[in-house]
Amino acid sequence: MVDVRPAPIDLLVIGAGPAGARAALRAQSCGLEVLLVDENGDAGGQVWRPLPPGFKRAAGVPHSAEALQGDALRAELGRSGIQCLFGHKVWNVGSSLRTDLIGPEGVASWQPRALLVATGTTERVVPFAGWTLPGVIGLAAATILLKSQNMLPGRRTVVAGSGPLLLAVANGILKAGGEVTAVLDLASRGDWLQTLPSLASRPDLLWQGAQWQARLRRAGVPMLYRHGIASVEAGGKGFRVHAQQVDKTGMPVPGAASPIFEADAVAVGHGLVPGTDVTRLLRARHRYEASRGGWIADADPQGRTSVAGLYVAGDGAGIAGAAAAGIHGELAAVACAHDLGRLSAEAHTRERDRLLAQWHKPARFGRAMAGLMALREGTVASIASDTVVCRCEDVTRAEIDAAAREGARDMNQLKAWTRCGMGPCQGRTCGDVAAAVLAVHVGSREAVGCFTGRAPLRPVSLAEVAGNYTYADIPIPKAAPL
Repeated sequence: MVDVRPAPIDLLVIGAGPAGARAALRAQSCGLEVLLVDENGDAGGQVWRPLPPGFKRAAGVPHSAEALQGDALRAELGRSGIQCLFGHKVWNVGSSLRTDLIGPEGVASWQPRALLVATGTTERVVPFAGWTLPGVIGLAAATILLKSQNMLPGRRTVVAGSGPLLLAVANGILKAGGEVTAVLDLASRGDWLQTLPSLASRPDLLWQGAQWQARLRRAGVPMLYRHGIASVEAGGKGFRVHAQQVDKTGMPVPGAASPIFEADAVAVGHGLVPGTDVTRLLRARHRYEASRGGWIADADPQGRTSVAGLYVAGDGAGIAGAAAAGIHGELAAVACAHDLGRLSAEAHTRERDRLLAQWHKPARFGRAMAGLMALREGTVASIASDTVVCRCEDVTRAEIDAAAREGARDMNQLKAWTRCGMGPCQGRTCGDVAAAVLAVHVGSREAVGCFTGRAPLRPVSLAEVAGNYTYADIPIPKAAPL
């Protein structure tokens, strides 16, 4: 049976990364009763992911700044006494904000007065021939292996795509004793130079980036700017990675040389897409902003959405980076505390203005990085017709094009006609790229829209949802009088 908890909860926070955890802490300090939920085993999110239970840091490997920040956040949460449900999946949210969870002890539902969504992002990979091969993984997956599992993606790895994760992953591989065969960056040196005014707002990260570049040069790693992956072929004990030169849109340059690299792993990523599962499910208004990752909930600077009681925070509200995400979480918490009557108008204004002033500097840096990761039209245009776009349902580029020619004009029509986005990931992996392909035919991303949010938000079994429900629990009405 579903257990509807009677305990009074003012605010339920989904996601315990920098935004969600900071929001929970600030909301509690304002006097709100808070519940923090995350499907991972502990707080920290992707950026500050802890080692799994039973894992130990390798001997001689110092704690990184990110590891120290994550440890400090988890310690603060532990001292706060905030109720945290880790290892719990949110699989449904009702129109009244009732939130249904599945965890180690079964199913439960909570009825908060307000809901704050801090679900972060999903990594985007623009498909190419061979991207579904075992050993070809996302940059985000590579960071999990390196940070949380103390594992290399492979002995020799090609790192490709766009954005700052390229340098972070390549350096993490070198630091862990692996070999980086090449780094293929869709951006040019000029693209990076154009971000310098924004990067100057975070001299610490600018210095870190310079150190990463120097380490790669010392290791003799080939750095190919304006290059991407044309294809990956499996052969022998590894891969042959065919690189290609591209123009500023990501379109291959005709007649340019095509370097080939040997590797036994490929880590690739083309930016991040904000997580909007919950806000789409609740039918909040959304808008499309390519420079902030794509579709985001239409919200005010403090995360208030078009749905009463629903707030968004962090990169899920538009990519701006981890440092900005934490401050944005606090902004949303302060707004919630004011809206629920726990913070006076004067105190709310004072805290809002102070936090907004703190947020602008890291957000400027984060948005510059988001611009480098924005989806490039030429990269989408160059997807071959026989390349799988939706991995769950094996839907190819040709099938999406055919559906568009036959009259599919939005993402829900595409889903109904091809099953694209109907698999276990519910379009989180393929949706952004599939929409870009459909938009070529329709005219714009705004016109094709995005998949309608539906429950379950995460794959769940009927046994999990039913719990200990038996036929004896079925209410049988009294027989009607004769």
